[in-house]
Amino acid sequence: MKKFLPALLLGSACFAGGAFVARPTAPEEITVPILRAAQQLMGLDFNDAQLDSTRRNLTGYRDSYETLRKIPLPNGVAPSVVFDPRPLRLRQTMVAAPKDNAGKLPETGKVKLPGYRDELAFYTVRQLGELLRTKQISSEELTKFFLARLQKYDSKLHCVITLTEELALQQARQADQEIKAGKYRGPLHGIPFGVKDLFSAKGYKTTWGSVPYKDQTLDEDAAVVERLRAAGAVLLAKLTLGELAQGDVWFGEKTRTPWDITKGSSGSSAGSASAVAAGLLPFAIGTETLGSIISPSTACGVTGLRPTYGRVSRAGAMALSWTMDKAGPLARSAEDCALVLAALTATGPDARDAATLLAPNSFRYAFSTDLKKMRVGFVKAAFDQPYPTKANDLATLEVLRKLGVEIVPIELPAIAPGALRFVLTAEGAAAFDDLTRSGRDGQMVLQNRSAWPNTFRSSRFIPAVEYIQAQRVRSLLIEQMDEKLRGLDAYLAPSFSSSLVLTNLTGHPAIALPNGFTVAGLPTTITFTGQLYEEGKLLALAKAYQDATEFDEKHPVL
Repeated sequence: MKKFLPALLLGSACFAGGAFVARPTAPEEITVPILRAAQQLMGLDFNDAQLDSTRRNLTGYRDSYETLRKIPLPNGVAPSVVFDPRPLRLRQTMVAAPKDNAGKLPETGKVKLPGYRDELAFYTVRQLGELLRTKQISSEELTKFFLARLQKYDSKLHCVITLTEELALQQARQADQEIKAGKYRGPLHGIPFGVKDLFSAKGYKTTWGSVPYKDQTLDEDAAVVERLRAAGAVLLAKLTLGELAQGDVWFGEKTRTPWDITKGSSGSSAGSASAVAAGLLPFAIGTETLGSIISPSTACGVTGLRPTYGRVSRAGAMALSWTMDKAGPLARSAEDCALVLAALTATGPDARDAATLLAPNSFRYAFSTDLKKMRVGFVKAAFDQPYPTKANDLATLEVLRKLGVEIVPIELPAIAPGALRFVLTAEGAAAFDDLTRSGRDGQMVLQNRSAWPNTFRSSRFIPAVEYIQAQRVRSLLIEQMDEKLRGLDAYLAPSFSSSLVLTNLTGHPAIALPNGFTVAGLPTTITFTGQLYEEGKLLALAKAYQDATEFDEKHPVL
């Protein structure tokens, strides 16, 4: 058994005559006996069947290590992870909220209550807010309307884990009293919303979509819940997510897209996208680590904003990857996403989430931006490839050209971002270390090779050196992206191109916008990506596109 250890633990190197030398031959096949021996060094006790399931993943990891080792890393390249040694107490005393956060919104025009009340289901946040501000409808009426829709359609969509009905009615009545008294808090005052059930809310379960946690109650409000409450918004539901933030299968069912309820909503912000698309909520909060806002936004045909990494506090949210997790809104329009982002960032950095301390400026609306002065890139290599939604994406470019936007071809960095994906799984395995070692991962619904139980086990074998080297390559990637995007206000890419993985690693903000339909009648999206911390310009560009098209106004018929 001992003879297997050097080959596994050293990757592409071995010992010869007491010296450390590069291995000249192809790597040995990773076998169960090798893994059985290796896990003894780490105090693990996976059975042979579990170890056998990890072998394919481990071979892929080893290939990634080899890819990354070919990239020159001078000693001066530091990891992209920033360590902050200050305790929370000191961070709190050093944080000051910005005085003027959001700037100005465009005029709404007159909004009237529809004669047919069901039309309210697909009003934008801005439109509903105007109805509330002008007292044409009360928050309590609106809350009861959306509660009824959630109760009616959840049996088809499986998008709700917990209704927060008692809390919602209490908050709605408070909003009505404040609006009546002239204490109007802004465009979200009295607006119903939902959160992905990886955000905590006092008095309600926070299940993370997974059997081992389905009875978990966390005695705190997540930062997003606190900040939206401060804006006067009304929490109606905790929405489904694929278990532990992967996919659309959770402990209760599979969440469906309202465009075709035989199909999944994608994930992991599954319920957030499905509920908004079906008109069960005006907006919802989701998270993205590697596509969990962009992907369900596409499947459900909604507008999903992934803000810059660190822009929105993740305090009170389940951690999957500390260096990649981001929280953001899913709504009907880019303008709605801007309203929500303004509320989520209104009080500035959050000492409970060190990543928020890095943001150099506060979010501001930029809807007055002159489109004819904007310079926007498109990833030519991605658009040149044959792919199913190409015609819709090319049409999007043409719309922007007609609006006067300068469109230029660009290239993304040559470093293949896929080789860095194990950064996420390594951090995820650490986040759920106890789940794995206790064996409670066996309670999870999905147990296939690509599901979390096997991924977490596989990730226990990622060497610390390789993880750090990957973070150093990530530093190079960040610098190269900065160079490639210099002089641009934003760029466009197909929603499922390599840009998705790349920008989740570099932390750039992105927004998925509906831009057409497939031949089967399912929605498609294109992704606009902005400069770091420049969500204002990104949302201005996105709004201009949506003002010139009607795709964001389409909705399914249930």
